[in-house]
Amino acid sequence: MKRVIIGLSGGVDSSVAAYLLKEQGYEVIGLFMKNWHDDSVTISNECPWLDDSNDAMLVAEKLGIPFQTVDLSEQYKERIVDYMFHEYEKGRTPNPDVLCNREIKFDVFMKIALELGADYVATGHYCRKGIIQKDGKDIYQLLAGVDGNKDQSYFLCQLSQEQLAKSLFPIGELTKPEVREIASKLDLVTAEKKDSQGLCFIGKVKLPDFLQQQLKPKEGVIVEIPKEQDIFKTVETHFDSEEEKLKYLSRKINYKLDYGKIVGKHQGAHYFTKGQRKGLAVGGTVEPLFVIDTDVEENIIYTGQGKEHPGLLKKALFVNNEEIHWIREDLELAVDETMHVKARIRYRQPLEKATLHKVDSGLYVEFENFQSAITEGQFVAWYIEDELVGSGVIS
Repeated sequence: MKRVIIGLSGGVDSSVAAYLLKEQGYEVIGLFMKNWHDDSVTISNECPWLDDSNDAMLVAEKLGIPFQTVDLSEQYKERIVDYMFHEYEKGRTPNPDVLCNREIKFDVFMKIALELGADYVATGHYCRKGIIQKDGKDIYQLLAGVDGNKDQSYFLCQLSQEQLAKSLFPIGELTKPEVREIASKLDLVTAEKKDSQGLCFIGKVKLPDFLQQQLKPKEGVIVEIPKEQDIFKTVETHFDSEEEKLKYLSRKINYKLDYGKIVGKHQGAHYFTKGQRKGLAVGGTVEPLFVIDTDVEENIIYTGQGKEHPGLLKKALFVNNEEIHWIREDLELAVDETMHVKARIRYRQPLEKATLHKVDSGLYVEFENFQSAITEGQFVAWYIEDELVGSGVIS
């Protein structure tokens, strides 16, 4: 009998995943990951992880599977929290969920599970795993979940062949309503529980509040750059090479104070991210203001009016060599090769047509249509049909 250790989060998805594994004849053990208990960062009086671990325990009891809690907060602080602060200070916007999967759930947690004699690790993610044969070898595929609304393959875009080989995603073939229905039939305490929002480790906290406690507030100005600014007018059309064109399309515009007018004040450029609309507290503009760039050195936020502001839109992005990750190592591009894919630069975004161009220094992703708020530090993931084949950190 194969042994599976499932990460029980106290939510409905992992509860139903555990039940399905048991039905499929696996020996199932539930493990709750405690990722956070730093009392120096008090978030609120509620302590969501206690409620969650309690719910996870009740589910395990109901399903008749062994249950224990593992404390991963040290590794969590080191690999996720410290990394995030570091990135924010540099003015980049990291994705904690992608990192949490790569560094914690499918690395630290997986090692613990394998030490406990597990053959597989399972999670309640909405995605599927495929296996194909190539040259007599098994190759694992990360496929989108059947529920288009809930597909979470993006969050697993940094997994490796070794990690996928040992992973199971029991609810990938189901839709969210079907999962809830199973939980109700089983009368699980998590059946009606709302989906958790907020960071994957502190429960109900909002990112800026969390950051604010670590990154000191520092007053600076908000500058509005008009659409008509000359920097948007000079459009180059002649290039000596494809790479020059891509470099141009993915370039970062360096805004200066005198390109626009000061329209307000803020408490720290590092709290803001490109494409952000809320929290600027500047009124009186015809269209809403969006952040088009932040300068953490000078502590200035640059904004523009409306979703279609040229400062928000770009057709290409670049990934450095050391940050390119192929789940399908067999499909990796060599220098000067290209590949037609569909790609997304954030979790809920519909897939967009794009072309990958491999160059000496890294990889360009060139989109057919303009993309809004391509953000440094976030992940771009590329797909062929419904298979996520690779990803990278936007540089």
